[in-house]
Amino acid sequence: MRLTKSILAGVVLAWAVATPVLAQSNPSADDIIKSLKPTGMIGSGTRGIRPTTGATGPVAATPRPSGAIEHAAAAAAPVATKAPSANLEVKFATNSADLTPAARTALDQLGKALSSSALAQYHFRIEGHTDTVGSPELNRSLSARRADAVVDYLVNTYHIDRSRLQAIGMGEDDLAVPTGQQVPEPRNRRVRVINLDA
Repeated sequence: MRLTKSILAGVVLAWAVATPVLAQSNPSADDIIKSLKPTGMIGSGTRGIRPTTGATGPVAATPRPSGAIEHAAAAAAPVATKAPSANLEVKFATNSADLTPAARTALDQLGKALSSSALAQYHFRIEGHTDTVGSPELNRSLSARRADAVVDYLVNTYHIDRSRLQAIGMGEDDLAVPTGQQVPEPRNRRVRVINLDA
């Protein structure tokens, strides 16, 4: 009897500890605000929801007067990995920059956070990331189009001033989960948001 109670207590405790982790696939607007708002004291590593390391060689999306977007090597200095950041799993159709319903749900939380008074004065870098399936060149281009799609959604749906957002395609640089080439890893297909003013 005592052994049965111990086993049952262990199962309940394990469920209670594991449930919040399993239930949170993407952060809430409040979680995003907490991750992106500078505290004045940033320790070693990022304050992001899932910390990642720095990267090199991003592709920038720069609006032209005609409204079209031109992709070129970013001239801006790399963003320090200690800046407040958050990672979101944003679902896209395969080989596409079209937002899925799940992507819109994740971006709704980001839109609420970025349009809040707590973050209204800051500028953000929106990084698109891919896994290693496909060529590095195609992944960089695809991630840039996806970052553009995220910015367009935030501007059109949440009326966030486009000048506050910088879209960057990182491709398979700075993988969240290191893998070999041609490995489909969903956790690497993400959008990272970095506070540029922190």
